[in-house]
Amino acid sequence: MSSRLPPSTPSGAAGQPHSIDSPDMCRAGKELLSLALIDARNHTLHLLSLYEQALGSEALSRPPEPEEDGVVPAAWLAGHIGWFAEWWIGRNTQRAFGADCPMRPTRLAAIDPGADDWWNPAHSGPGRRWPPDLPDLSQTKAYLLETLESTLELLDNAAETDAGLYFYRLALFHEDMRGEQFVVMAQTMGLPLGVEQAPIAVTREPLLLPATRWELGMPESGFAFAQERAAHRVDVPEFEIDAQPVTWNQYIEFVEDGGYDREELWHGEGWRWLSAQIEGRRGPRHVEQIGAARNGTGGSVLQQRFGATVRAAGHHSAVHLSWWEADAWARWAGRRVATEVEWEIAAHTAARRGFRWADVHEWTAGTLQPWPGYRADPWSAGTEFDPAAAFGRARVLRGASFATRARLRSPRRRDFALPGRDDGFIGFRTCAL
Repeated sequence: MSSRLPPSTPSGAAGQPHSIDSPDMCRAGKELLSLALIDARNHTLHLLSLYEQALGSEALSRPPEPEEDGVVPAAWLAGHIGWFAEWWIGRNTQRAFGADCPMRPTRLAAIDPGADDWWNPAHSGPGRRWPPDLPDLSQTKAYLLETLESTLELLDNAAETDAGLYFYRLALFHEDMRGEQFVVMAQTMGLPLGVEQAPIAVTREPLLLPATRWELGMPESGFAFAQERAAHRVDVPEFEIDAQPVTWNQYIEFVEDGGYDREELWHGEGWRWLSAQIEGRRGPRHVEQIGAARNGTGGSVLQQRFGATVRAAGHHSAVHLSWWEADAWARWAGRRVATEVEWEIAAHTAARRGFRWADVHEWTAGTLQPWPGYRADPWSAGTEFDPAAAFGRARVLRGASFATRARLRSPRRRDFALPGRDDGFIGFRTCAL
């Protein structure tokens, strides 16, 4: 199979998306899923080639020194993508049960006998680190093509039902999320990938939205992650919300006013997080210099962006922020971090009034909690995608970044991360008290 298969976009059937880039791919049928899986694999191979250009093929199998949180060997991540699809589709004899599949289904042997030792995260965690015999780049690419071919052959014979297509949709979105992880790792490592965010429009004044009764949660049809399920209605009072995430110009004011030195602005755990950062942190991650311009007009932010020092545009969203920093800024400004339901309402109803999202993921208030009727999925236990392990600890992320594949840019997508996480392309917006 060619590593560059030509994508096409046929018109979809009723109730299905018409494009592989649509967030409605969660309801895609076999024909469009096949094209999207090819597109996702081509994107993975493209990112891998960019890493190879930046690092050389031998370095792709080694983690950076010193090791950084969230950074894994690029060749391992690529191989893991193929392994994940094979583990839950090609080797899973009970895949047809979909979300009702057992957590430990009966499995067939892997295409490569060493696959589990190389790419199963349970075998390569902190206790064992990364296998010294990890396959080289050519072997990894061959495995990616073999597993894709197997997935597409099985998809061709799958039932055209939500259960029959569950693991194929999961494999697609898992690969898309790992694709963004490749970009985040490149930023952490300072690798030039040649990716850039689109120009951002001018900022607008906050928006006032009326009280409403809103339905949170995905419908039962189609694919959704476990933390997004269980549709339920909530009453939401009137609220005022920022039209865009907090900008660098706004964040500079906080820094200039001693925000990183004023303990009273920080949550207790946030102050401990800040105190534990290297070299007395006084700005967001990857920022080399931040402060007011000496001529009195606006401010200045110099940040490391994919290995180059650049001047951030003042009206762009502040990025690489932890939840603790978002919360401290909101306290300083006399505001509060937006809740996820407020964010979702605005994303759905206020776009024509200037509500802008999708340049950064956005922290929301409160901790990740299961919605009424929550049901665990069969696949995420023991992984970083397991919501049950994060309930009450992680914070909810809404939105998307420039590195997010288009089909994952849904205003209903509900992601999460621990509050100290700041390597991703994450910002925040606030509401009036």
